[in-house]
Amino acid sequence: MQRAVIAVVLAIAIASPLVAARADPGGEPPRRADFKVEVPSDQARTLADWVVASRDHQNLPFAIIDKTAARVFVFARDGSVAGAAAALLGSAVGDDSAPGIGQRRLTAILPHERTTPAGRYQAALGHDLDQDILWIDYDKALSLHRVIDGKAKDRRRQRLATPTAGDNRISYGCINVPEAFYDGVVAPAFAGTVGIVYILPETRDLAEVFPAMRAPQR
Repeated sequence: MQRAVIAVVLAIAIASPLVAARADPGGEPPRRADFKVEVPSDQARTLADWVVASRDHQNLPFAIIDKTAARVFVFARDGSVAGAAAALLGSAVGDDSAPGIGQRRLTAILPHERTTPAGRYQAALGHDLDQDILWIDYDKALSLHRVIDGKAKDRRRQRLATPTAGDNRISYGCINVPEAFYDGVVAPAFAGTVGIVYILPETRDLAEVFPAMRAPQR
C-alpha cells in the first residue's frame, strides 16, 4: 500500500520534463548553487551549479550524493546548502543496480552487486520495517537513512567518523548518514514534499548519467 502511495505522490508532484539551463529573464547570468562553507568536489560543484541554473530540481529540495568523496549535500529549494555530512555507501564500485535487486533478500545479493547506483531520482520520506527513511528508489530498495549498527565487524559509526572516504564503502547499496544529520537536515528538508536526489557516478561520465546537461543553453 505504501509503495503505491509513494508512486502516486511522486507522479503527481513531478510531471514536467527536464529543462535546459538558461539565463534568467532580463539577461541575468545563470544562478549558482550556494555551498556556503562546504567545499565540494569539482564534480559535485558542476552538477549543483547546473541543477540550480537549469532549475532541474523544479523548485524542490534536492540532495547530491558524491560517492567518490563519500559525502551528502542537502539543498533548500533556492539552491543554498542546508547541510552536509559523510556517508556510507555500497561496498561495490559501480553505477548501476543489478536486475531485480529490490525484490531479493540481502543474503542473496552478491558482493559485486552491492552498488549505490548513480542517477536522478524523485525521493520522498517513508518507512521500512524499522524506521523512517528517505526512499530514493522504492523498486530498487534504495534509500538514505540513519546509520545502522549492522554487524560489529562493520564498524559503521567509526567509519563515518574517520576523515577520509577510503573506508566508507560497507553497505548493500543504501546510503547511511549520521543520526543528527538525518534528523536535523534530511528529514526537515524533505518533510511534506517530494524532492530530487542526484547520485554522482564513479565509473561513467557525468553527462552520460545526466544527459539533460548536454542540452544547449537558451
